[in-house]
Amino acid sequence: MTEKKNGLTRRALLTIGGASAGALVTLGNPRTASAAKEASIPQVPRRVLGKTKAEIPILLFGGAVKLDKRFDPKLAEALRFGVNYFDTADCYGGGSGEIAVGNFLERAKKRDEVWITTKSDEHEPDGLLRTLKTSFEKLKTDRVEMLYLHALTDADYLSTAMAKTAEKLKKEGKIKYFGFSCHGGNVDELLKKASSLSWIDSIMFKYNFRSYGEKALNAAMDACAKSNIGLIAMKTQGSEASFADAWKKFEKTGKWTKHQAVLKAVWADERITAAVSHMDTFEKLKENIAAAIDKSKLGALEQDALQKYADATRHLACEGCDHHCNPAVDAPVQIGTTMRYLMYHDLYGETAKAKELFEKLPREAQRLAGIDFTKANAACPHGVDIATHMQRAARVLA
Repeated sequence: MTEKKNGLTRRALLTIGGASAGALVTLGNPRTASAAKEASIPQVPRRVLGKTKAEIPILLFGGAVKLDKRFDPKLAEALRFGVNYFDTADCYGGGSGEIAVGNFLERAKKRDEVWITTKSDEHEPDGLLRTLKTSFEKLKTDRVEMLYLHALTDADYLSTAMAKTAEKLKKEGKIKYFGFSCHGGNVDELLKKASSLSWIDSIMFKYNFRSYGEKALNAAMDACAKSNIGLIAMKTQGSEASFADAWKKFEKTGKWTKHQAVLKAVWADERITAAVSHMDTFEKLKENIAAAIDKSKLGALEQDALQKYADATRHLACEGCDHHCNPAVDAPVQIGTTMRYLMYHDLYGETAKAKELFEKLPREAQRLAGIDFTKANAACPHGVDIATHMQRAARVLA
């Protein structure tokens, strides 16, 4: 009789956790899968990342989690199963994320076997070069496979000057590929712009089951796919703003947990090469790896449950499109950003991080108490009760 734990069969858990805990898989060149085929441990499948022609795992280790700066065993566990793509940024962990990755690779002596993507919060060429220099020092390397402009919102930064900077860095061997990440309300506009730029190799963007039917986003994705730009999905879980586990209403049948199901749905999109995941515990890491290794597709039950879940919770999910709601408020607040920090606080349990980030906002953006958000509620295209969430943010984040 097959037992289940958190949606995984007991057999699957044994398969994922049964290999030697102290060993690291030798993956060879991070842009090939040849060594993975020879490994005795099951390996996460790989796909080609657009015009880069590089093969990367379909599951990527997201570095926006708390990592042990000495030697993080979660990174070692990820490597054992072929997850050799580490995604980090100059700002993750207040700068400690890159340090943790650098220290791990130095101690494990695995730099040549790991793909590193880092990002810069500076979107002007001079600032980008400064942050990259610091990133190299923290990562203890002289090169990264991918460099992104982090959390891009303004397409004007995709300028001729930036194109020349990216090309120069490539010629100097400091980066192999260049692109950007985005998760605001204008993702479709940024993707559409990038599709016409030959120097953009890859984009990491917010994409989850809530946005599958958005016509503008899908048209922009099609344009990028036609231009052979590698697409990587993030924010795949599409967390509801109420942070209630509404999925339990629909998870009565089927093989996968909600978290696994939404990843399977993303991987089913042939335009997507991989999904980067926030795996801050071994349990999450193993669940995601199990979903990636199992090549079976979502069944009709899971697909139906996901669609019903998306429909039932759309009014709870902030899409970050605060260009709709922010102008409706007569105050310099930052609704989308505040909602994201509230999600960190409640859903991820990162209370200290959420408060720290909120305190870095301009003082006027922190003053939420007493503001009338009625018109913001009316402006939200998804019917999110912004007023209630802003009142709550004033209590728990201030």
